[in-house]
Amino acid sequence: MTSEITEAAVLDALTVVQDPDLHRNIVELNFVKDVRIDAGAVSFKVELTTPACPVKEKLKAEAEAAVKALPGVQQVHVEMTSNVTAGKAALPDQQAIPGVKNVIGVGSGKGGVGKSTVSVNVALGLAATGAKVGLMDGDVYGPNIPMMLGIHDKPTATDDEKILPLEGYGIKAMSMGLLLDPDQAVVWRGPMLHGVVRQFLYEVQWGELDYLVVDLPPGTGDV
Repeated sequence: MTSEITEAAVLDALTVVQDPDLHRNIVELNFVKDVRIDAGAVSFKVELTTPACPVKEKLKAEAEAAVKALPGVQQVHVEMTSNVTAGKAALPDQQAIPGVKNVIGVGSGKGGVGKSTVSVNVALGLAATGAKVGLMDGDVYGPNIPMMLGIHDKPTATDDEKILPLEGYGIKAMSMGLLLDPDQAVVWRGPMLHGVVRQFLYEVQWGELDYLVVDLPPGTGDV
């Protein structure tokens, strides 16, 4: 005689599975979705806040083991999904970028230390997990993101004059290097450079992005 398996029993069993970063269980965090019970077979989804979660497989194994220990359970199927949440502005007057959930800035106080390399690798790593990623080249004087992503076409504009970013390796990208000829130098200063950065942030049609990685210029310059 087998015990009746209920959704409440499944959720109760899953309270032993803790997110190691948030220090709360996955039921309390509302990660458990779509619990289904068919005789001795139980299936459910665990929806994380990022596809790049480093402990995803650990959480999956613990969730499966916790439910499998219930009386009457013969099979357990756990589907790991993600829904990237939008970050909150650090200051109340900061303007959100339409469609962009989170912004990751890669910066340093000096040039030549590998910011662009790190930016590209972070963007590619996030995209490899299934996240929607954009990459903005904030280095107006030395833009090298186009070369790293192998994109050389000129961006076009929409009917409402929004700039359409180009794509490389599944990443949407925008850079001053896409707007200038290879032998053309930038001689702008302060306010003009500030205007370009704002234009790249707010007048590019980024679409729906989980992450926008910003390759920042050296911390010693006007930008």
